[in-house]
Amino acid sequence: MSDNNNNDNVNIDTINLDPINVNKDEENEEDNQPIVKDVPVSRVIVHPLVLLSAVDHYNREAKDTKKRVVGALLGSKKGNLVDITNSFAIPFEEDLKNPTVWFLDHNFLETMYRMFRKVNNGEEIVGFYSSGPKIKENDLNIAALFKRFSEIPPVFVIIDVRPNVQGLPTSAYEVVEEVEIEGKEIQKVFKHLPSSIEAEEAEGVGVEHLIRDINDPSTSSLALQIHQKISSLSSLVLKLNEIKNYLNNVLNEKLPINNQILYNLQDIMNLLPNLNVDELVKSMMIKSNDMYLLMYISSLVRSVIALHELLSNKIKYKDLDDILDKSIVGNNKEKEKTNNENNEKMQE
Repeated sequence: MSDNNNNDNVNIDTINLDPINVNKDEENEEDNQPIVKDVPVSRVIVHPLVLLSAVDHYNREAKDTKKRVVGALLGSKKGNLVDITNSFAIPFEEDLKNPTVWFLDHNFLETMYRMFRKVNNGEEIVGFYSSGPKIKENDLNIAALFKRFSEIPPVFVIIDVRPNVQGLPTSAYEVVEEVEIEGKEIQKVFKHLPSSIEAEEAEGVGVEHLIRDINDPSTSSLALQIHQKISSLSSLVLKLNEIKNYLNNVLNEKLPINNQILYNLQDIMNLLPNLNVDELVKSMMIKSNDMYLLMYISSLVRSVIALHELLSNKIKYKDLDDILDKSIVGNNKEKEKTNNENNEKMQE
């Protein structure tokens, strides 16, 4: 166990990283774009293999529990872009009641990293992932630990493994230093980074092969598009509620004012269209009327087709209906005759 306050059991300062000998002369010469270490990160790309590995790690170690899993991210940095192509799980434990107490198997991390370097010399440790779903207090300490294994500032990616969550399952961060108030010491905090999920052609084929049993072939493309629209709108509602809660907390002085967040919100509001412009209102009304007209005509056509089929069936089976009616009338007459005879016998 590693306790950040007392350091009773393990002192991470004593970790020996000498066995990891990376021969720079064996780097992949086919990569035309050199790896730049000093350029700040502006975007993170996560490949599907990393997501599949993280979900498998969570299902094996922490499914149906409140625990989370942690693993190392492998890839490369090209310019201001971090490309995460692979990952591996790391034994990790933490005290849920005392977040400052945690354990990460350094020897396992060191051994696995050495083995991965033998397989693919172009991949190096670029950060670590967690199943989250939120940032925890000891993540800064884990980032400081991974900085010893990485030649670039490590990125932290939260991979949300919950199946009922809408939106992108990844959130990327990097550690930065900031001063909230002048005169106070510098604090390390996580800064959000834009992230995206991209795949090469071979990875795309593999992912489609894995999810072929999930997709229902009987579902039409229109139903699929409607489902995607509903998912997008649900994600938008969650984001708007998150913005609303943040602004309410700032107004109630529960959270400090962050000018960068307010600037971003102002930019979002400025991108909204001005509905007071007559031309915009007119164009939106025309488009809405066209859509409603199309729906109305479609309903009329559907009703006419249904009535046509009903009349066609009536004409086609008219003779059969007459025969059935005659048989029903004949049966009723026979029943009445039988009942009358029975009544006469009873009277006698």
